[in-house]
Amino acid sequence: MEMLLQGITENWTVWFVTVVLIVAAVIDGAILKVPNWLTFPFIMCGWIHWTLQDGVSGLGWSLLGTFVGMMLLLVLRNVGGMGGGDVKLLAGVGAWLGTIVTLYAFAATAIVGGIMAVFMIWKSGNWTKHYAMGMQILEEWKTVRNPSKLSKIARERKPTMYLLPYGIPMAIGSIAYFAYAGMLV
Repeated sequence: MEMLLQGITENWTVWFVTVVLIVAAVIDGAILKVPNWLTFPFIMCGWIHWTLQDGVSGLGWSLLGTFVGMMLLLVLRNVGGMGGGDVKLLAGVGAWLGTIVTLYAFAATAIVGGIMAVFMIWKSGNWTKHYAMGMQILEEWKTVRNPSKLSKIARERKPTMYLLPYGIPMAIGSIAYFAYAGMLV
């Protein structure tokens, strides 16, 4: 117990990010949305914290982490494959924990998200429908090439899809990485 309390005290920023990720996952699971009232303060508080902690260099470090976190998911967001709240949530991870941790958390998130997507498809029992939809989406990406048109197509298709609230795999993957990397103790 003493080791846990010491870990929380020494690594409070990682624990804070962990709590925000859990809250985001619960909300995303309930309403399929990560709200701005959570993500915007999360990002801005990261900038403020690192500016107060390390001055201009801390702000630069935090801004770079924010940019990397945002860019990792922005492409998928722009073609309708990801919600904006998910993009801002990963940007917030970057604002608090920097570029390198964000890259590893993203990789773990992608693995967890892939596993969850395969499980959801398996559970639905409709492999052929999902395979056909996946092939259709890839074909659209190859032929349409206009992000706003792709996003419009995705919005029209959304009501017919079995959606994965990405805040859940983002929380599981990121927290698993934090634990694996020894960042929680």
